[in-house]
Amino acid sequence: MKAALSDKALRSGHAQNLGGSVVEDLVSGIRKLIDSRGLVVGDKLPSERELCDLFSTSRNTVREAMRMLKAYGIVEVRPKIGAVIIDQRMERVFDLFSFNTIEVSRESFADVQGFRSLLEVTSVDRLLEQIGDADIEEMTQVNTAMRDADDFEEASEFDFRFHIRLMSVLGNRSALDVYRIMKPVIIKIMVLGKSNRDGRSAAYDQHAAVIGALEVRDRIAYQFHAQSHLNFGLENFRSYFAGCSAEG
Repeated sequence: MKAALSDKALRSGHAQNLGGSVVEDLVSGIRKLIDSRGLVVGDKLPSERELCDLFSTSRNTVREAMRMLKAYGIVEVRPKIGAVIIDQRMERVFDLFSFNTIEVSRESFADVQGFRSLLEVTSVDRLLEQIGDADIEEMTQVNTAMRDADDFEEASEFDFRFHIRLMSVLGNRSALDVYRIMKPVIIKIMVLGKSNRDGRSAAYDQHAAVIGALEVRDRIAYQFHAQSHLNFGLENFRSYFAGCSAEG
């Protein structure tokens, strides 16, 4: 009885909240249905016919809504089974973010560097508490590999690995996920900074200073060197934009 009442309420709400397209409204209704019924990963959604009846809509609308839910990484349609709830939302975000960074504004780059500062600089107390000798050794090895890389693109990949390794010290999987989402933009910043040998040497020295501050547990030195390193990347990007504007 409780589920029936809940479904009735959903159907009523769906009919009253057609603020976007019919398909978008149905997607919202199905997501509310998942929540109200307590469905989890691996559970089946109602059949296409049941969704049509429940939301008083057409098969075409249901099919379009299912395509959107598949694109969001929320459902997967399996042969002879039907629509099953999955959770690939983070992977979809990775793909979407990568696709949308073909051209990125200077404001977006500044926002990413600011967010990195929140993750890397203000987490200093947690980093100093968690960092160990093995972490410092691995970061040192990655930094050396960045310096000795064959080209600046390879060097940028090692640079990113350095920062991922730093973030892993926090022991926060969500922070790592967010950092990986930003990889396409971060890599662009890093590639610009390493397009000449001096830029790579500067990044190596800045990393080494960060490592040194972590090794002696110097809070102020760490924050200074970590923020200076992020500022260096942002200044490289601003110089790049200024050069493009001059050429235009």
